[in-house]
Order: sequence, then C-alpha cells, then structure tokens
Amino acid sequence: MTFFRCLCLLFILCCCNSKPKTDAGMIRVSVLRGPSAIAFAHWMKETPVIDGKPLSVRIIDSPDLMQATLIKGEADIAVLPMISAVNLYNKGIRYHLAGCPIWGTLYLAGRSDKGISGENKSVLHIFGAGTTPDILTRHYLRQHKLNYTLNYSFTTAHEIMQGLLAGKVDYAVLGEPFLSIALRKDSTLQILADLNKPDSASLGFAQTAILYVPTLKKSKETIDSLLNTSCRFAVEQPEQAICILEKENIFTFGMLTPESIERCKIDYKTVSEAQENILHFLQLIEQYEPKALGGKMPDEQFYK
Repeated sequence: MTFFRCLCLLFILCCCNSKPKTDAGMIRVSVLRGPSAIAFAHWMKETPVIDGKPLSVRIIDSPDLMQATLIKGEADIAVLPMISAVNLYNKGIRYHLAGCPIWGTLYLAGRSDKGISGENKSVLHIFGAGTTPDILTRHYLRQHKLNYTLNYSFTTAHEIMQGLLAGKVDYAVLGEPFLSIALRKDSTLQILADLNKPDSASLGFAQTAILYVPTLKKSKETIDSLLNTSCRFAVEQPEQAICILEKENIFTFGMLTPESIERCKIDYKTVSEAQENILHFLQLIEQYEPKALGGKMPDEQFYK
C-alpha cells in the first residue's frame, strides 16, 4: 500500500511539473524589444480581452529568442521581423499572419558638413549583415547610385551610435530610438536619407509581422480592431505611450520622443490590406539575400 501511495504521489508531481508556466486563462503576447514595443504601449496599459481572456504582454530581447519562443509554442500572438515570420513558415511552424504594424525605422545619419554624395567611397557603418537593415541599405545605395563602402565592424545599433557620438564614425545606418538619442546629443549630426520608402507614394516596407495561433482565427476581427487601436494610440498620443513604456522599463527615461515615434511609421494594416506591400518587400529580400527567408518565398497560404 505504501508503495502504491508513493507511486500515485510521484505521478501527481510529474503531472504538475508538465503544466505550462503561463496561465491557461491568458493570451500570451510576445513583442520584440525596440520599435515594435511602441505600437503595443496601449495593450500594456489597458490589458485588452479576447474571448474573455486577458492579453499578457511579454518583451523578448532578440529575433532569435523570439523564433525560439514561437517554435516552443510559448506565444499566442507575436510581433517579429517579417523575414523571421517567413523563416518560421518555411520551417513548418504554422501561425497565421495578422498584418503589419511598422513600416520602417531605418535612416542614414551623418555629419551635416559631409553631405551624402558618397563620391569618395566614404565608409558607411551598418550592423547585421544579411538582415533587413543591411538589405534595405544596399538597395537604397544601388537605387541612388551612391558609392559607399559598407563596414560591419559594429555588431549592434548601440555600438554604432556610440561611434558616431565619439567622432569615430561619419556615416551610419541607425533605427529608433538610437537615432533620436544621437541627434539629441550631437547637433552636428543629421538625417541624410530615409531608407524605408521604396518610392514617394509608398507607405514604407512591410518589415514587421504580427502572427497569431490558429486557435485565435475565429477572433481575427477582434485582433485587428485591438491592433488598430493600439497603433493609433502610439501615433496620436505619443507622450502617453512614452510614459507607459518608461514605466514598464522597456525604454529608459528620455530615450523616446514624439519625433522618435513618428519616424517609426506605425500604422497597422491587415494582411489583406498589406499583402501587395509584403510581397514586394519579400521579393526585394529574395533578390539580395535569399537565405534570409529560409531559401524560398512563402506560398499563398502564408497570407491566409
């Protein structure tokens, strides 16, 4: 009898340990640290509800960690780079694509007295070889026939910003919020080019994806509505959004400004509204760096 009781206790303990760490009554939202988080400040404040379940927002520190989170099934809704979403799709990780909330945060910055001609093979510092910043930079330079030498010696945007402020770097590609910090700290720096728009009439490049689990498919309209509200909040009430993000320790005090948020081009478009833009962006990525997509373009099911 004692042996039987011990066996039962062991079985109960094993069952308890096998439960997921998150509350089954919550919808888990994973958001990549950086500009993506700005679009979700409203969700952090209001805690919206879908089908009677509150949304719990978790900040993830890198695209690699985000991919791991999705592969392990630890997120119900996730915000990540579009190329990461395609990579996961090509690996057979099935999430639905809701839409795109951010249309570009990349800018070419430099000293105001040096111009942007690139005639003398000026060095342009950039991070992330083979990633979206690198590809969009190369595309912009080719489009405008600018003759820069690309330097990848810095591994993060923060390092590049420090190089600019120390006078070790003359030209660099930066995204928000590092661009705003650099501009605020050094008045000789200025924005030389916007790398986010394929043409003057375009909204921008569909660089960011929002994915959700198949079980939430029936709530797609609710998800779209909540995403639209949150993105509009960041754009229309930037000071409040900044206060929320600072309070949640996602950005340190003073990192963000209303101008930072404006330069992030936050505007939620559903997958049906954004499909043509997404396709154009992915074709551009395939042209420069096919392996960034996992070796192939996604099929039509990616947009369903």
